[in-house]
Amino acid sequence: MSAPRFITLEGGEGAGKSTQITRLADALKAAGHSVTQTREPGGSPGAEAIRALLVTGEAARWTPLGETLLHFAARQDHLERTIRPALARGDFVLCDRFIDSTFAYQGAAQGLDPAHIKALSELVIGPTMPDLTFILDLPVEIGLARAASRGGEDRYERMGAAFHETLRQTFLTRARAEPDRCVIIDASAAPDEVARQIWHSVTLRLPY
Repeated sequence: MSAPRFITLEGGEGAGKSTQITRLADALKAAGHSVTQTREPGGSPGAEAIRALLVTGEAARWTPLGETLLHFAARQDHLERTIRPALARGDFVLCDRFIDSTFAYQGAAQGLDPAHIKALSELVIGPTMPDLTFILDLPVEIGLARAASRGGEDRYERMGAAFHETLRQTFLTRARAEPDRCVIIDASAAPDEVARQIWHSVTLRLPY
């Protein structure tokens, strides 16, 4: 079995993706692997500039299509300048959010036709899809409470419980539709247990 070099973490607000991606990066480095840790939107200078447009301002700042185009503009720069070069070097690439978030946030929750997202994915992402995706799942009320406790609420966190429940169900549906790529993790568990489950899933796929 080939190693899952491109790994993404997905889930709703407050699911603990940032914590777990750092823990996974540390574990891979301790095992002797080179790691590039990144995020979306962002992960390259151009993409980070676009991120500032996406996560600030009023909740209705962008139309669903306009927002999606911004995400894909950021993603194209991210892929070309960060992800693909790192994969070419043989790094593990760990990314906090990727295409599943677009289908959840701009597709299901904001009503953009998924066919448009699929067409943009084929153009921008092509074959550079994640090898392994962890869906960090937890009840919406817990996730939003965790996010609020961090302070500095962003525009996505202000979009209401119904919006976030749609996100949750979309992530779960996508995971069940692609079981070879996606692993659902109970993110309401203690951080150590979540990290243990993620590392177990990764090591099952490593070629040693």
